[in-house]
Amino acid sequence: MHQLDFNLLLDLDALLSEGSVAGAARRLHLSAPAMSRRLGRLRDAIGDPLFVPAGRGLVPTERALALRERVQTAILEVRGVFTPEEVNFATLERTLSLRTNDGFAGVWATRLAANIAAEAPGVSLHFIARTNKDLAPLRDGPVDLDIGVLGLTELEIYDQPLFKTSFVGVVRENHPLLETIRDGQVSAQDFVAWSQVSASKRGMVSMHGYIDMALKEMGLRRRITVVAPGFQAAMVMAAASDLVATIPEAFAQWALKQHRLQIFRLPVKTPEITISQSWHLRHHLDPVHRWLRAHVRALCAAESAAASSVNDDNSEDKP
Repeated sequence: MHQLDFNLLLDLDALLSEGSVAGAARRLHLSAPAMSRRLGRLRDAIGDPLFVPAGRGLVPTERALALRERVQTAILEVRGVFTPEEVNFATLERTLSLRTNDGFAGVWATRLAANIAAEAPGVSLHFIARTNKDLAPLRDGPVDLDIGVLGLTELEIYDQPLFKTSFVGVVRENHPLLETIRDGQVSAQDFVAWSQVSASKRGMVSMHGYIDMALKEMGLRRRITVVAPGFQAAMVMAAASDLVATIPEAFAQWALKQHRLQIFRLPVKTPEITISQSWHLRHHLDPVHRWLRAHVRALCAAESAAASSVNDDNSEDKP
């Protein structure tokens, strides 16, 4: 058996991450010939070529790809042995970046920041707009935590569900549409009779979502006359006009406290969406990151429970 050399783990991780000998050499501050020699040692130790020529570059073998997650986990475990677990949050200074949509940021960002500051006044939270579900920012480092509807996942990405929510209709107080509500719901015909505002990060509207497809089966179609850049803007527009907005209930319940709005059930059934938090493997054992995730999870659980209580109270008021 070969004598163990944990530096080979770092070499293999660099090669898998960079996809080239030259890139791995730069990452490890080595010359290209020295990196090539280390690749040779890896091939001998593992008994596999690991990387084979493809055009002018190299591509990993199936064996190399199969080892990717195990290598990263092994590095984290080894580093964990030499990393103190105790963190003094009172003196900690660190910036944590969270990618979220405007609904989550508008509802919970200030509460989360206050909770974090109470324990770690030196920690700064940077909220980044979630314009897509690309995992590259998590993988490459600019984003510490991604919060939203989960997209495609990769082996090195962890995810944790936070809460589920459904879409509801939102209009200003005293909107004429409210006069047509029966048992908290409007008819499909009354719903489509009013101009609507849609939230879209890209400024584009798809008419193939659950609501529009269900309406199409009834021979109906919404008239979207305004496209807002996010849920918060859509709710503000609805509060200031006769426009009808369709918003996740978790965000709309909060908006009732800030704007003169009312909620109603949609005339078509929509599936629940699950809001999750996602992070990269390299952060999984980081005590500060674990602390941040715990704060996010606790805040969402508390707010979801409060929203459920409000719904229960409201339902008791109705015959």
